[in-house]
Amino acid sequence: MIAPAPVDVEGALIAGGAALLPGFLAADECAALRACYDRDALFRSRIVMDRHRFGRGEYRYFAYPLPPSVERLRRDVYELLHAPANAWMERLGSAERFPAELSALLARCGAGGQSRPTPLLLKYGAGDFNCLHQDVYGDIAFPLQAAIFLSAPGSDYTGGEFVLAESRPRSQTRVEVFTPGRGDMLVFPNRYRPIAGTRGVYRAAVRHGVSSVRSGERFTLGLIFHDAL
Repeated sequence: MIAPAPVDVEGALIAGGAALLPGFLAADECAALRACYDRDALFRSRIVMDRHRFGRGEYRYFAYPLPPSVERLRRDVYELLHAPANAWMERLGSAERFPAELSALLARCGAGGQSRPTPLLLKYGAGDFNCLHQDVYGDIAFPLQAAIFLSAPGSDYTGGEFVLAESRPRSQTRVEVFTPGRGDMLVFPNRYRPIAGTRGVYRAAVRHGVSSVRSGERFTLGLIFHDAL
């Protein structure tokens, strides 16, 4: 079961560009999701990051139909985030809005040729890392995404901090580092966020990545709400 959101998600996103929801999944739910990684039939592709110079480690994109637990999480988290996403678009002066139901967004993606599922499981071992990047996948891109952390820092792994890098015009890059607990969910920008400046609101580009894991194994469920080309 999904825990109730313990924070003001929209307020946290506007204030700092990310929202951390502690205890979003229980330990047994995290274990069940980790166990999915070796079930080949659940996935459409496996990416070994160093082959593409994305970093080191690997991840797997789920295939449709998604496992029921992943489908439920993707749908329910989208319903939590569509209002903050639309508030962001309004702050940016954009006319683009996102529907209240995920199925409507996916229908929009399909009409635009984006039909491949994007939820993924990421697996890191000692020495693995993920370079700073964005998960856009096509012209239709929901502005928020989520990572649910399935391993416990300090016991399952060390290192492997989650990193957000924000680029503002005429400024140095701002970096935030997170070490969420097992079952925590972090909501963060897909590619940019609104920032209030002296001349109004502007877009700050945001990338995310993972620092080097020093020991153990680290698993994460990534929830991206638009489909890919």
